[in-house]
Amino acid sequence: MDRNSNSYTFIFAVVMVVVVAAALAFTATTLKPLQAENVRQEKMQNILSTIGINVSRKEASEQFSGYVKQELALNSDGSVNQDVDAFKIELMKETKKPKEEQAFPLYIAEKDGKTFYVIPLFGAGLWKEIWGYLALDSDKNTIVGASFDHAGETAGLGAEINQSWYEDQYIGKKIFDENNNFVSVTAVKGGAKAGDIHAVDAISGGTITSDGVSDMVEERLANYLPYFKNN
Repeated sequence: MDRNSNSYTFIFAVVMVVVVAAALAFTATTLKPLQAENVRQEKMQNILSTIGINVSRKEASEQFSGYVKQELALNSDGSVNQDVDAFKIELMKETKKPKEEQAFPLYIAEKDGKTFYVIPLFGAGLWKEIWGYLALDSDKNTIVGASFDHAGETAGLGAEINQSWYEDQYIGKKIFDENNNFVSVTAVKGGAKAGDIHAVDAISGGTITSDGVSDMVEERLANYLPYFKNN
């Protein structure tokens, strides 16, 4: 066949497309189990970090069951749905459903004789989705740890939500006021007032992302109030 002909060029292009597509499909299929395992381990790592257990992904996988004693899937009324695996709940999909149809995962952990409640979070940032975990003390009011992350916030600004200096601000904050009313914790532009146990400093230049975290925390936590009231 004439290598300078149009037919040769066309056939060559088709063959290359098929070969490359097959190679990519094989690679994706081969790596999928490894990727899934990495996601599983990272999830465990983030959950444990909110109760002060900072370990590698592999260590998190090994130690997770030693700290997390219950994994519950809650209904909107606070009851437990025994038919749903809490760990497999994907909040990106759940949050698109009506509230009464959603499943709300809750991890009950124990450390040094104390009980903690770890709540997964999911919301919207400036550009893309944001997510994280918040751990409450046994009083179901005081935050003992927070972990946030994002899919594409602005570097140096909103992307700072996954830095310890921002996450650590939530430690010690309370989600109920003195009258036991749910008030959540808000990121305040310009800085929270000294001694405000319901506020943290918003990220300078990252107001929209900070507001997104505030909305996410309030909206997600509110869904667990029926369970806390019943228990």
